[in-house]
Amino acid sequence: MKKLFSKFYLALILIFFYLPILYTIVFSFNDSRSLTVFKGFSLQWYERMFNDRNMMQAIWYTFVIAILATIISTIVGTIASIGLSKSRKALQLAIEQVNNLSVMNPEIVTAIGLLMLFSSFRVIEKGFLTLLLAHIAFCIPYVMLSVSPKLRSLDPNLAEAALDLGATPWQALTKVIVPQILPGIVSGALIAFTMSIDDFVISYFVTGNGVSNISILVYSMSKRINPSINAVSTLVIVIITVVLILVNIVPMLRKKKEVA
Repeated sequence: MKKLFSKFYLALILIFFYLPILYTIVFSFNDSRSLTVFKGFSLQWYERMFNDRNMMQAIWYTFVIAILATIISTIVGTIASIGLSKSRKALQLAIEQVNNLSVMNPEIVTAIGLLMLFSSFRVIEKGFLTLLLAHIAFCIPYVMLSVSPKLRSLDPNLAEAALDLGATPWQALTKVIVPQILPGIVSGALIAFTMSIDDFVISYFVTGNGVSNISILVYSMSKRINPSINAVSTLVIVIITVVLILVNIVPMLRKKKEVA
């Protein structure tokens, strides 16, 4: 009875999480403008999405900024975590608290802070650059949170052993340390990527000059019934799902080749 209740409870949680996503995907193929009644299969909303210049521009900005922010924040966050792991305990605790504070800080506070910061730099106009810098800023802490636990579990003598065997510091970093913490780096990169695509509050405050991402576009479209929102959302869901599948399947295939 207890196991049956646990399975039922798990099924309810899965339905709660995934039914809205399934609903969005199904109604992106709806033949009518209705968001509640499915009247037939159609690709008209995808056609309108691809023909809408504003939508395609928002999708372009979203993924360009997400990819650049992910790459830069992953590199910076990983290097910072490695350097911090070799620092004194007091400094590690202080930086970790600052890092945790930025994650726990309400987005609206971070958004206002970044807005004031960029406004004080009169040379920088709000637009693509400020949006990218803001995304890098809030992605780095998530990368550090993913990489730091891997570094703590790492044998501290591995790098020294590699140096004693004739490896250069760069070789010790790239061939010894990085492969050991690679799962944490990948996890941090995926979190940074999804956080960048998902963000609305910070993006809304720091963007300008006609630069908007998908979340800002959806917000502007939500004031009127437009089923193209479902098409845009479905496209994002499919892309993220493909990325997650590839990230999980590629290591499995690599391990199978190594075993074979």
